[in-house]
Amino acid sequence: MPFVIAPGDAVATAGSCFAQHLSRSLAAQGFRYLVTEEFAATPGALDENYGVFPARFGNIYTARQLRQLLERAYGLFRPGARAWALPDGRLVDPFRPRIQQGGFPDLEALEADRRRHLAAVRRMFEACDVFVVTLGLTEGWVAEADGAAVPLHPGVLGVETPPGAWRFLNAGFAETLGQMEAFLAAFRSVNRRARVMLTVSPVPLVATYEDRHVLVSAVASKSILRAVADELCRRDPGIAYFPSYEIVTGPQAGGRFYAEDLREVTPEGVARVMALFRRHCLTGTPKPAMPPPAAAAAASPPSAPVCAEERARYEALTRVICDEEAIVMPGGGA
Repeated sequence: MPFVIAPGDAVATAGSCFAQHLSRSLAAQGFRYLVTEEFAATPGALDENYGVFPARFGNIYTARQLRQLLERAYGLFRPGARAWALPDGRLVDPFRPRIQQGGFPDLEALEADRRRHLAAVRRMFEACDVFVVTLGLTEGWVAEADGAAVPLHPGVLGVETPPGAWRFLNAGFAETLGQMEAFLAAFRSVNRRARVMLTVSPVPLVATYEDRHVLVSAVASKSILRAVADELCRRDPGIAYFPSYEIVTGPQAGGRFYAEDLREVTPEGVARVMALFRRHCLTGTPKPAMPPPAAAAAASPPSAPVCAEERARYEALTRVICDEEAIVMPGGGA
């Protein structure tokens, strides 16, 4: 490991759903998890999902999304898509459509919230000492007009758009590597001191738009992401890699860290990943924090739940926000 995280380091995280476990664990252990966007009681804003992410950008599934988040924050990319209209008339931000479930009452409220949000994103990039990226997917949807990447096809939310406005993109190795290289260059242009840690989410795809079995797509996607992470670490020995993916999926795990659906990582699996992260990536003894109940549960899981009710309660606390779930929920579809 080329570096470790000290109690005073401001740590920001971004990536797929699994990144939320890392942020909860850091906060619960008293490390300095950086949060730059806090709730502001303004028209159209709800106190929803603040503090789950450093800034309220939601899950960042693809390398293109990550690059464009930075570019949008600094005015380097201005996508044509401004808002999506839900069936009830309320509006959502196309780039974080599930961050506020009820949407916004009008475009003015949405764009005011977006301006505050992007200012918080800039503060995150500039203030962090360590930036941890959890690579999650290669499949995604982009605008045909300008290549803007979104976490969900608008149809999943019942949003009507012109035919052909959005197209499916499954990024290969070269595309993903190029996007990550461009992101890292831009990131270092605004924060030269920050260290970068990469990891790959062990959560497989819930569905695929490719004409093949989802298992084939999941293995292809994770293989590309793992190879990209390896290539970036080879080129820059200062970039750290933490093996979340290998801990859960490797033969030594024997498949025991997956739930019955063979997709969700069990609380025991999360606990194992976080314990090894603590052992190998963190140093020092931070001041004990007062975490929210979910963070406390994620950091200190019961080794043997005393009953089914207790186990169910624990699993509810460790659930994460996942846009992919909308694809398979009743009424969802692309």
